[in-house]
Amino acid sequence: MIDVVWGTAKDKPESSRLLAEQLADLETQGQLYIGYPVMGSPMGPVKFDALLISQEIGLVAFDLVEGTEIGAYESRQDDIASMLDVKFKPYPNLKQGRELKFAINVVTFAPAKASVPESVDPYFIAKSGDLGAMLQNFKWKSDAPTYSALVAAVQVVTSIRAGKLKREPKKTDSKGAKLKRVEDSIANLDQHQSQAVIETVEGVQRIRGLAGSGKTIILALKVAYLHSQHPEWMIGVTFNTRSLKEQFRRLINNFTIEQTGTEPDWTQIDILNAWGGPGGKERDGIYHRYCIEHGIEFLDYGTAKLKFGQNNELKGVSALALSATPIVNQHYDLMLVDEAQDLPPEFLRLCYAFLREPKRLVYAYDELQSLTGNAVLPPEELFGVRSDGKPLVTFGPEEINSPRQDIILEKCYRNSRPLLATAHAIGFGIYRQNGLVQFFGQDSLWTDVGYVVEAGELAGGKNVTLTRTPNTSPMFLEEHSSTEDLIQFVKFANSAEQTQWLVNAIKNDINEEELKPEDIVVINPNPLSTQREVGPARQALFRDGINNELAGVSTSADVFTKIDAVTFTGVFRAKGNEAGMVYIINGQDCYAGWDKAATALVRNRLFTAITRSKAWVRVLGVGAHMDRLMEELQLLRQNDFKLKFDYPTDEEKAQLRLINIGKTSRKRVKKRRELQAVLDAVHSGELDAEHIIEQLRKTSRPK
Repeated sequence: MIDVVWGTAKDKPESSRLLAEQLADLETQGQLYIGYPVMGSPMGPVKFDALLISQEIGLVAFDLVEGTEIGAYESRQDDIASMLDVKFKPYPNLKQGRELKFAINVVTFAPAKASVPESVDPYFIAKSGDLGAMLQNFKWKSDAPTYSALVAAVQVVTSIRAGKLKREPKKTDSKGAKLKRVEDSIANLDQHQSQAVIETVEGVQRIRGLAGSGKTIILALKVAYLHSQHPEWMIGVTFNTRSLKEQFRRLINNFTIEQTGTEPDWTQIDILNAWGGPGGKERDGIYHRYCIEHGIEFLDYGTAKLKFGQNNELKGVSALALSATPIVNQHYDLMLVDEAQDLPPEFLRLCYAFLREPKRLVYAYDELQSLTGNAVLPPEELFGVRSDGKPLVTFGPEEINSPRQDIILEKCYRNSRPLLATAHAIGFGIYRQNGLVQFFGQDSLWTDVGYVVEAGELAGGKNVTLTRTPNTSPMFLEEHSSTEDLIQFVKFANSAEQTQWLVNAIKNDINEEELKPEDIVVINPNPLSTQREVGPARQALFRDGINNELAGVSTSADVFTKIDAVTFTGVFRAKGNEAGMVYIINGQDCYAGWDKAATALVRNRLFTAITRSKAWVRVLGVGAHMDRLMEELQLLRQNDFKLKFDYPTDEEKAQLRLINIGKTSRKRVKKRRELQAVLDAVHSGELDAEHIIEQLRKTSRPK
């Protein structure tokens, strides 16, 4: 089957549609890209009409004729072949000596013509009905590794996946050598990722996926692809974690250069965090930019906290800004939002309002990484309603030969099966003594995110066993090390012992295991205590000559990792980033909160921290709560990292924090959030518990 990836085909819509329809009948596997790739030329970026890659047929570029005027098709084919030759020659894996290992086939497809000239090799031309038979004559004559390298070159993902580090390990079995093999294996995008990058909706598009499914890379590639096609568009990229800024800039820059041969026009691309403030473009943010564009008052974080309360700052200022601007100066042609699970609906509405028609907005999220307790609303509720009460945004059914509005990325390319299963088991409380703490609101989401039902069924009161397969958790992510080495929970008598063990382990990683300092990240789950908790370990490493940084404190707020430095961080700043070796200290803080909602939040911190790792995780902690976490891991190990549990009934789900909940549950969730806000205020000392109890007594007395 040929999978069609729909880029923009506005200039040749009918011939593009007919090409996709005819190739759908071919009995072969492959991908057809419409309106892709975009390549640099002396005249500027050039978009290809269509490109087919198949391991049976090989590489075929299409020159599409919209209408009946064929024109000088031989000359156009020569230009296409020359451009592809220039594109692929720099890749050493694609050539033998001075020549490519495979043929570049070019076909002119003129579906509106009743007859076309006879094809004379290498100039092939086909009318409607002739194309399938012609393509069957092409054969891929090179090997599988060359084909894989060709796909990577077409997708322009090799240099991005490889990252910034050049590795030359001397030991074949060191962690450094293993990490190099893992990074080299992640060469290509899968079908869903390719579609997410290229397919462009004239409206709102949602991308959902697990940690490590490539959401940030997809958004960056999407920016570069659309910028190269529409250099006149004003594009905004926003997110919650400031340290993502440098990563986005690097990815967009690398992709654009490799794709078009030129750097992006940074005057047309804004990479801004959600809030921002005065101080030039480097400190700017979407909310701050919105205030400046409309000449309304900008509230800094401290003022917003006093006005709207803790954890409501961005929500409050976004709603206030929208209410102050009945007429919006629509500034952007395209907006991409990462980490939407940590941003309030009011901010997403501000982004939507800031867009010109047709309101192109792409938002990506994973609700299990929510560190704020927010659930992402359905699009019909998220973006608000018109004056007639109808939703501004609705998602219709998927249509053939059109880009998708809702994309789910089920495959994880960062975390191995044992790591991801551990993160989910801890996050949901699958093996917790006191039972589940949160759950998916829709049963189908388990399979959407890549689990399969091995035994039982997804039905209330039934026992079920869920597992991940090599299709959604590639085996190369775990085959390099034993499961005992991939993930370890380690308990200590006190924090001093924890610190000493951590320092010794990091020294061994660098001196013996050939990891680079920047391969190592140390995460403290509690953001309020991070600077204090990591101090002793940082000082000990400095004494041993190992440089290290506290992200956002000893570095710029926009920088997460520095070359030749171990990174220490709180969990909020770690989001969106990754490392080969992840150490999580004070894991006991993630066992439980004062109720189930708070327990879900602290467990999400551990989920997020674990899923930062491309290879190995060490969860360190002290005390009885660490014992309980270790018991959960042991039960998971005994079940071969499968999730085996009693599926909750609807009544039991009602007691849990629900993820991706539907409309019918909104009122109940709103009440629970209001209660949680009161509990938070009592816990922080802002409200007096005795006064609340007295008020409850008064209101509950019979009249």
